[in-house]
Parts: sequence; C-alpha cells; structure tokens
Amino acid sequence: MADSESKWYILHTYSGYENKVAADIVKLVENRNIHNLIEEAIVPTVQKTVEKDGETVVVEEKVYPGYVFVKMVETNESWYICRNTRGVTGFVGPEGKPTPLSEEEVRELEHGRKESAQPAFEVGDRVAIKQGVLEGFEGEITMVDAEKQIVEIAVENMFGEKTPTKAEFSAIRKL
Repeated sequence: MADSESKWYILHTYSGYENKVAADIVKLVENRNIHNLIEEAIVPTVQKTVEKDGETVVVEEKVYPGYVFVKMVETNESWYICRNTRGVTGFVGPEGKPTPLSEEEVRELEHGRKESAQPAFEVGDRVAIKQGVLEGFEGEITMVDAEKQIVEIAVENMFGEKTPTKAEFSAIRKL
C-alpha cells in the first residue's frame, strides 16, 4: 500500500462534518509532523451571490457536500489517519479502498468549481444601490467581474444622466 507520489483522494463524510473532518486531518498532520504523507485536506467551496429577504448576500457553498478531498501519499499510516477521523464513513472507491483521482478528473473537478460559481448578476440587470454615498440610486449593470465580486453600473442621477460607478455584489440588489 505504498506509493511515493501524493495523489488526490476523496473521503465520504457524514453530512455537515466536512469542515470538521478537514480541520481534524490538518491538525493531526501538524501534531504528528507528517506533511510528507498528507499534504492537503480541503472542502471545495464557491462563493455565490443570492437574494435573501430582499437583500443580496454572498454565501459560501460546498461544491460537493458530504466529501473531503485529501492529497496524500497512500501508506498504511495515511490511510489509517484519514479513515479513522471522526465523521469519515470511508474512502470513495471500490469496497471503500482509496482510489486516486486521475489528472483528468482533478482538472474536471476544478473546472466544475469554476463553472458553478456563476454570479447572481448579469449585464443589463436593473439594480438599486443599498449602501454607500450612492445609496438609493438605481442603474443598469454594464460589466460583471465575478472573480472580484464587483459590477459596473450606469447610475442614473437626478438630472437623468448616466454615470458609471463600480460596486461590490453585497452593495446592490436586483430590482
């Protein structure tokens, strides 16, 4: 069960235990100084902008609920640590045995994370500014930068003129 190269594996967890499992594995790695065996334990998330009670809020959402991704060298020790972490039900693979992800699968998963992070705002949306010096003004979105979580808005002033301004997703709401 020894392979000298670290690969990505998937652990299945009880629902809601993903962050705790990842944190516990990272803590064990630190305490036992076994960074050479287990490099990372992550819960892939994306930030999404959603409407909640009339407000636009940014929330972090798990991409794969119930799963933790672990980059490790497969040894008896690394397998034991991961498999026996509280909240883990097993490795994803035949008969619960660790099966590494292929490079193609890792690329697809990363692509899926980016695809699922679609912003709640689009060019052409009418929005109201809900905070800052332009609070209460309305306008039309002319540009969306999902990575930076900002938009450019053509804001209509009291004279009917449109002035371009930038605002964070959290500072606006759709009309």
